[in-house]
Order: sequence, then structure tokens, then C-alpha cells
Amino acid sequence: MLSVFPQFSFIRKGIIVELKVVLVGCGSIAGLWLEVVQKHPEWAVRYVGFVDARIEAAENFAARYAVPDVLVSTDLEVVLRQTQPDIVFDCTPPDYHHATTLTALAHGCHVLGEKPLATSLELARDMIAAAEKAGRCYGVMQNRRFDPNLLRLKRLIHSGEIGAITTLHCDFFNAPHFIGFRETMPHPLLFDMAIHTFDAARYLLNADPVAVYCHEWNPSGTQFAHGASAVAVFEMTGGIVYTYRGSWAAEGVMTTWEAEWRALGENGSATWDGAAHYRAQKISATGGFFNEFAEVELPPLETLPAAHHAGGIEDFIRAVRTGGTPLNTGSENIKSLAMVFAAIESAETGQRVAVRW
Repeated sequence: MLSVFPQFSFIRKGIIVELKVVLVGCGSIAGLWLEVVQKHPEWAVRYVGFVDARIEAAENFAARYAVPDVLVSTDLEVVLRQTQPDIVFDCTPPDYHHATTLTALAHGCHVLGEKPLATSLELARDMIAAAEKAGRCYGVMQNRRFDPNLLRLKRLIHSGEIGAITTLHCDFFNAPHFIGFRETMPHPLLFDMAIHTFDAARYLLNADPVAVYCHEWNPSGTQFAHGASAVAVFEMTGGIVYTYRGSWAAEGVMTTWEAEWRALGENGSATWDGAAHYRAQKISATGGFFNEFAEVELPPLETLPAAHHAGGIEDFIRAVRTGGTPLNTGSENIKSLAMVFAAIESAETGQRVAVRW
């Protein structure tokens, strides 16, 4: 892919120049981001600032992870002026993504943020436009795209072994007991979690959403104030149908966080349990009431430079250094966000909704 960004001088005469990072939002997910960077000193990334609405959270974060000479504050503007970082990592709750991103871009920073991109498509478009105007990378953490197991399924369904894909199904059943904003937010499953699965479906299929019908409900006994369960049927480009069944109120027999998947092709089917188990079969003989099938050999598991969250961060850092485009750039990820908002609109109206971004 050709870069839409100018070249940056973070590699000089073969020497990697250190990148300075300010992290905003010092909650639990931020710890994962920080640990990933600490495990990869070869990335030459140094944290220079921690920002949180609660100063004690930023201070405790710096102490817990033993980060030296880091500026802690509740004021992002102050930290950006004093540290002049190259990158801002946005690990704030969704309501703060727009303001954090625009502030960082205004100070000339590249931004990698947690999902979902924004709390509305209008705000998402504003953030993407601001990044393009500033000539800076803006990426969204979609760590499933850096899961070697998911990539194996993607290679399998595009190998041609089971024919052209007609249908993709996934099941996500889990029961996390969150404390915080998810307990009271509207549409917690669709807005906060399904973005991962919807984006994974787009990535697996190399297809974009066209329309959706969604039903959402909140089972009795759940900790959530609003819809913790949903079923959605998406029409995708190429005539493919993608279905999603999900719940954050599924006590027992849970799936992995990556969900369970079944891809149907014109000549066979493939399944993945969201962990390390796959099965694929293709038609080997016809003529009976049921066709006969042969097992399909799986493609080898791909070795990535970094996987999961580490893969998303490494990909973004490489894009910043080379002037390239991150895999999860905001202008691409907005299509997955549009799936979320279309599903929510369908759940609220009971109608089929076209997906637009």
C-alpha cells in the first residue's frame, strides 16, 4: 500500500532514533500497552508522560511500572508542551477519544488509540480528517488482526480449497464481571466488544458491510444496565452473509475472546474454535444423498514479528518510522465502527439498516 503520509526522519544513517510517547488513560488496558513496549527495547520507544483524570492513577502507574523521568499530570496540553512527544497512545474510555486525538494531532503527534474509534461516526470522520490534515498517522487498536490463529483461518478460507465463501458465522459467549463504565453504558456488548468481532469478520472476508438486521436484549440477572446480548445478520459485499451471536451474560461453557467461527464455501466448510483447533473439509465425491468429503490440510501457522497487542503497536511504530500506513488506520477502521452503529440502529428500530461511513 502506498503511503499517504510524508516521510519522517526517525531512521538516520541506519541508526534508529528514539521515539517519545505520552500515554493517556492509566487504567488496566494501559498496563498491557506499557508492558508490551517494555518487552521490546529494540523498538526504541520511551514513555515521557502519563496523563489521567485522576493524578493518583498516573502517579501509581509510573511507580508500578518503574518508569523513570516520566511527567505525570491530569492536563494533556501541559504534558505535550513540556515533553514534545512523537506519539500519543490513547487508552482513555471511548467518550474521551475525540478530544484526546484532536489535542494530540494539534501538537504534531501521531496517535494510536484503543477501540472503538469514536462514540459516533461524525466524531470519527472528524478525527480522520484532522489526521489527514496534520499529515500524521492515526491508528486504532484491533489486535485480532495480529492473531496468528485468525490469520491461519484467513489463509485457509482464501486458499480456494473450500471454494468461494458464501457465509461466515461466529459465536461469542462470555461472562466478564466488569467494574466501571461498561456496567451502565448503552449497548455495552455491541459498542464495546462486538467491534473486535465485526472487524475480524471484515478482515477474514476481505469484504465490507452493506446492511444489517440486529436484535439486542438484556438477560435477567446480568450486571449490565443495558443490552448484554445480541444477534446480528450482515449483508456483505460479494453477496456474502455474516452472522453474529454474542453475549456478555453467558455463565458457563464460554467461548474464547476471539469467538468461534464457521466459514461456508461453495465446495466445503472450515471451523475455528478461537484458539488452536481447526477443521476443514471439501467435497471429494458427489452423487449420493450427502456428498462425500475429504479433510483439508491446514496452512502452516504464520510467524509474526509481534502478535496481538504487541503486533498492533509494532505495526504502528513501523508506519511512523517509515512514513507508511498502519494496518489499522482510522480511515479503514471506520468501516468496522459503522457496522456497530448500524447494528445499534437496527436494534433500536427493529429495521434493516444500511451500513454507511
